Parts: sequence; C-alpha cells; structure tokens
Amino acid sequence: MSTVRVEEIVVANHALKDVVEKTPLQKNKLLSERYGCHVYLKREDLQVVRSFKIRGAYHFIRSLSAEQRARGVVCASAGNHAQGVAFSCNHLQIQGTIFMPTTTPRQKITQVKLFGGSYVEVVLVGDTFDDSFAEAMKYCVQEDRTFVHPFDDPLVVAGQGTVGLEIMNDMEEPVDFVFMGIGGGGLAAGIGTYVKGISPHTRIVGVEPAGASSMQAALEKDDLVTLDEIDKFVDGAAVKQVGQLTMEICKEVLDDIVPVPEGKVCTTILELYNSSAIVVEPAGALSIAALDYYRDQIVGKNVVCVISGGNNDIDRMQEIKERSLLFEGLKHYFILNFPQRAGALREFMEKVLGPHDDITRFEYTKKTNKENGPALVGIELKCQDDYEPLINRMKQHGVGYVEITHDPYLFNLLI
Repeated sequence: MSTVRVEEIVVANHALKDVVEKTPLQKNKLLSERYGCHVYLKREDLQVVRSFKIRGAYHFIRSLSAEQRARGVVCASAGNHAQGVAFSCNHLQIQGTIFMPTTTPRQKITQVKLFGGSYVEVVLVGDTFDDSFAEAMKYCVQEDRTFVHPFDDPLVVAGQGTVGLEIMNDMEEPVDFVFMGIGGGGLAAGIGTYVKGISPHTRIVGVEPAGASSMQAALEKDDLVTLDEIDKFVDGAAVKQVGQLTMEICKEVLDDIVPVPEGKVCTTILELYNSSAIVVEPAGALSIAALDYYRDQIVGKNVVCVISGGNNDIDRMQEIKERSLLFEGLKHYFILNFPQRAGALREFMEKVLGPHDDITRFEYTKKTNKENGPALVGIELKCQDDYEPLINRMKQHGVGYVEITHDPYLFNLLI
C-alpha cells in the first residue's frame, strides 16, 4: 500500500511555490474569546481559486509525462477540485474534461469555465459526486486520458499536505489542535501526515457533515464503506465513499472525527459572515462548526481551523438561513386545524402568538362543507424559550396541531 511521506510534501511545496498563494494564518479574536483559547484560521478561502484544491491538482498534473499531457486529463468534482484542475490545465496549456454533478452551484460551474478558458470542457451529469465520478472514469477509458483524482492519489495528498507545512511554518507557538473538514479525505491525510511527522503531540481532528460521514463509517469498519444515502447540502464534502489511500493514512494520523449537523454548519456560515465578514462555503465552515463539540478540551490551547474554501453561491443564502433557524430551534412548521369562520386567524394571532413570534408562511386550504380546515403555518421565534409557551397557548385555546419540523417525510413533502 502506497503512502505519503513528509519529504514528498516538502517537494510538493517547492513545486507549488510560484503557482499557489501562501494563504494567511490569522488569529481570530472573537472565536478565541468565545472558546477561551487561541484560535487561528488558515484562510484557504483566499487561495487563487478560493479553495485548497489547486494544491493537489496542480502538483499531480505538473508531474505527468509529456505524452500524458498531450492526451489530456479528466476529473470529476463537486466544484473546488474542478476549479483547481481547470486553473492547472490553463496554466500548463493542457486539455481537460471536467465532469460535475448537475446539483453543483451555478457559481462554481461559472468559475470552472473562467479558470479553464479554452482548455477545459465541462460536462454536467448525475446528482452526486459519485455519479459524476463513474461517468468520468468511463470517459477516461474510452478516450485514453489521465484521470486526476480529487483525493485518492499520493501526489494529490502531498499537494494538500502543503497546507499543513504552511501552518507549522507560520505558527510560533506549539500547535495543540488542527481541525479540518473531510470529504474524500485528501486534505486530512495530507495535513495529518505533515503535522504528525514534525509534531506528534498535535491532535488532528477531522470534521464531516453528519449527513455524509463516510470516513467515520470506513474507520469504524476498517474498510471502505459506500453510504446508501447522503445529504448533499455540504457539497464540497458530501461523498458516499472515501479513498482507499486516504482512509489508510487517516487511520494513522487522525485522533478523532467529529460529525457536525448540516444546520450547525449553516449557523457557522452566518456567524462568520456577520462577525468577521468571512464568506465560506458549507465545507469550509466544518472546522469551525466543530469547536462547540471540543469546547472543554481546547480551553487555553493553540487551535488551528482550516477554512478549506469560500466558493459559496449567493443563491443558497436563503436555504442556509432556513437550515440554521431550524437547527437552532427558532423556526417551526405546523399543520394547524382552523375553524372555518370569520376571525379565526385574527383570534389565533391575538391569543396564541407571542409578542415576538412571527408567521413566515401561511397556506390555508378551505374545504367545502367542513367546519374545520388545515393550514400549513411556519412560525419564527426570537429565542428557543418561546417554543414551550407557544405550544401551551395552542393547547389552551384548543388549536389542533401537528408539528412537521422533525418529521422528515412530511417536512420534505410540504416545505
């Protein structure tokens, strides 16, 4: 089984020094005060393609033979790897075909075409990365081209490991914790290899979206696991199966894996924007979202969080806000049974709603010759503590209700 050595990451760093940005490592005052420690953000969102993926992609492609370059390359990506490959193809003047899921945010597709220019063709296929991956592999065989794997290749892992090299070079104090997101595992494998190689005491914590925790599943079974279903919201880290190489490396270098709910990721995205004017994509927020789950262990420590990317589509912000409110218990959806008489809604608003409760959605279906009719009602609260009083008032005033917020079937059907 091949692996990656610290020396290979040093070589990759030399190869990348004139192409990638040496991104800043910034101490974040707000997060440091909140958690009683020293939190540093490794800003890969400020990379030339706004994510770390260019490191592994460029290092792999520049290592190809002249014959391989002439035939061209192929990749599959949910977005960030595609941008790294596109930039590399344009920079090295190599033809590339990039397969992306049809669910990829439009902003990422536009960026891929911008970075690749005339050297890149984009093919949209399938709903997930895994679907695109399968099609790309078929095309690769048919056209006899070289596949640029997004994570499961030693050269790619070594390129991603240069993030860890920069962190350790920039930190003047010992590093106690490094948090980074996990999709296929390339970033965690690379950073973990370098950091553990020169600082064995540093704890490496991988963070996965709870709806796509494929690395945790693989390490628990000590074998690759293909998840049947995944939540595709954290698109940069939502893969059904991690890599064989990355799993083997992560098994050695990771101290822990934290699965973080997608709603918590959304809250983190909004907080980073509102407090620090940092725009991150869902996968880029994973490392910071995990800090709450390590609150007691990181007090007084030096903590590095890798912000892996900032390619967030502005069109997704409404969904991000909605998911955050639901996760924080500030938004609830009900099917309410209203009497079909004049003034019923006014009575509900005056007697049942609290002074700070807000109706954000109301769909009333009138049934002919029925005394009562169902309404779909969305209510936003100012704080979590307002929930129980709202429920008590509905019971007190005889309002029949079914809450569908936590019923996946009804929620997905109606909302």
